[in-house]
Amino acid sequence: MPYLDYAASAPLRAEALAAMLPLLERPAANPSSQHGQGRAARTAVETAREQVAALVGAAPAEVVFTSGGTEADNLAVKGAVLARPATDRHLVCSAVEHHAVLDAAAWAEADAGARVDLAPVDGLGRVDPERLAALLEPGRTALVAVMAANNEVGTGQPVAAVAALAHAAGAVLLCDAVQAAGLPGVDMAGEGIDLLALAAHKLGGPTGVGALVVRSGTSLRPLLHGGGQERGLRSGTLPAAAIAGFGAAAEAAQAERRTGAAATALTALRSRLLGGLLAAAPDLEVNGHPGPWAGAGAPEPGLPGLLSVRFPGRRAEDLLLLLDRHGVACSAGSACASGAVTPSHVLVAMGRGPAEARETVRFSLGHASTQAEVDAAVAAVAQALEVLAPEAAGEPGRPEPRAAQARGGAAR
Repeated sequence: MPYLDYAASAPLRAEALAAMLPLLERPAANPSSQHGQGRAARTAVETAREQVAALVGAAPAEVVFTSGGTEADNLAVKGAVLARPATDRHLVCSAVEHHAVLDAAAWAEADAGARVDLAPVDGLGRVDPERLAALLEPGRTALVAVMAANNEVGTGQPVAAVAALAHAAGAVLLCDAVQAAGLPGVDMAGEGIDLLALAAHKLGGPTGVGALVVRSGTSLRPLLHGGGQERGLRSGTLPAAAIAGFGAAAEAAQAERRTGAAATALTALRSRLLGGLLAAAPDLEVNGHPGPWAGAGAPEPGLPGLLSVRFPGRRAEDLLLLLDRHGVACSAGSACASGAVTPSHVLVAMGRGPAEARETVRFSLGHASTQAEVDAAVAAVAQALEVLAPEAAGEPGRPEPRAAQARGGAAR
């Protein structure tokens, strides 16, 4: 069954499972305990801390383990705001940040007296450093948040340039690197990042564990209080087995990046995927950075395994339904909340209209993707598009796809 949804969650790597099993098979021990089993659990945690730090160019002491990327982003945003005086709680976030950042910023505005400005992006989803700089308030801006690469369209951002601007204004830079930590990778020290959010399951590690890497000297207020674990920044008993899996996945991802073969293979698979989709739907449009198939010269290429495309006249929810019946796993460019499909804030910020955003599908590849999966997915898309061929019936200016008729004319 073709799995093309790595941006949502990558399959568990064999290396991660192998690191976890010894800790799962023996009696669970608290890494803070002083007996032998506790010390063994602590050793596994500290080994993983070194592996995660090495992946992103940080010191092991800067790695703070969390329950995932969402908690890491919340700790970064809220902790940085609360560490500043009430008069200096200004935030600047790119308009295409993950909701874990944007919603945390909204909390800061509603409950912590902060002010939030959104930095606009261009049609490819890239932040313009000059336009972002115009929003900064030297001495008052506490935090700037710009992700390494976007989780919906794959576009990379000029992180180092933004870091320099943030530091000149006296602010710290939060970089959500949940998608980019493996490929193309990030260099926390080299790019001047102060706070870096990670999630294990995007790297092929287990779900439920992540990290906020906190650059030495960065002021941060903890959100959880209790046992004082993780240098007092994140209290709570550490899940040693999950953390060991995180570390092993990070080490495997770093090894892949070092050779360059993984990025080359993913780029080739993505190009094959796009070529097949274009053959099936010549009118499709690529969202975000167009990728290497558009020629050289475009900066910040972003994620090598992610392809976001719009199928004009076909709703993503209908296409995904048919693809799921063929066993193809992928995602839409919109999120579901309270049973209603809402347009992707990322695509809207890039200039897509709500209807266009609802016609977007995201395909994402990773460490175990194969050519056979790509070809099977392309064949399934071609069959689905035949079913969804626009017809004359339907709402004005928008043909009703046959999939809706197949469901008995279900209302939208």
